[in-house]
Amino acid sequence: MTLPLPPLHAVRAFVAAARHLSFTRAAAELHVTHGAVSRQVKILETHLGVALFERRVRQVVLTAEGAAFFGEAQAGLMQIGQAARTMMARVPGRAVRINVRPSFALRWLIPRLPDFVAQYPGIEPQVITTTAAPAKVTDDYDVAIRRGLQGWPTALQIRPYLPDEAIVVGAPERFGKPGTASPRTLSSQVLLHSRSRRNDWDQWWRHAGLGRLKPAGTLQFDHLHLVLQAAQDGLGVAVAPRSLLARDLERGRLVAPWPQLALPLEPYYYGLAPEAAAETQFFAQWLDDALNKTAI
Repeated sequence: MTLPLPPLHAVRAFVAAARHLSFTRAAAELHVTHGAVSRQVKILETHLGVALFERRVRQVVLTAEGAAFFGEAQAGLMQIGQAARTMMARVPGRAVRINVRPSFALRWLIPRLPDFVAQYPGIEPQVITTTAAPAKVTDDYDVAIRRGLQGWPTALQIRPYLPDEAIVVGAPERFGKPGTASPRTLSSQVLLHSRSRRNDWDQWWRHAGLGRLKPAGTLQFDHLHLVLQAAQDGLGVAVAPRSLLARDLERGRLVAPWPQLALPLEPYYYGLAPEAAAETQFFAQWLDDALNKTAI
């Protein structure tokens, strides 16, 4: 006799809600509404005949039955995922084409791609770099990632992705003992610029309320990743998006002396076709998972 299975969409919604202990955060992860998660959980509770959550004001808590089911259901979904990845690895010629700007590719995406390859060994990530807006790109692509909502083709589904802010950074020796440098010491520094983000310093000066100080000198480069390499090598200091700095800050190659003066930036979005292939959907899910488990 075949045992009746619960609806898998409902199980997935429940596992996300149980992991976050929040219907709202589960909805954001799954790209659905709060109400959709709530309905799926209710369907599952009806199917199982038990309450899985205790609903409180602005909070949900797992019941004893919910906690027990969560442990086994999460393991079951992981096992299904592993079975799918094993099968996908046997199918040749699958690829996802990812269109991004060069600096984002070098400093955010590529360092994280080994995780995608490990999870989806049968899918080849093909990184296509360009500074053009997605609507003006001539090469075919499956997923595009860009800052802001301007310049997107109307045919794509656009999803909010990565929040961001700009901070001043430089090699550790540029700022002396941590916590001692004043922003006004920038007048003794060489300021690094990129042609692709030529207004960042002016916007940062205004945001910091310092007026524009006259620096010791300036150096300009074509792209931001060249600016950041120059900053690491001690040629000067830069103002740059935190999204592109995480690994350098973690490893001490760069320091941010005034994080409290961060300049808010437009967030990143990613876009994919409404009828995107499975490979593209897998990559989109991986993008969301990568953001959920790592800081920018």
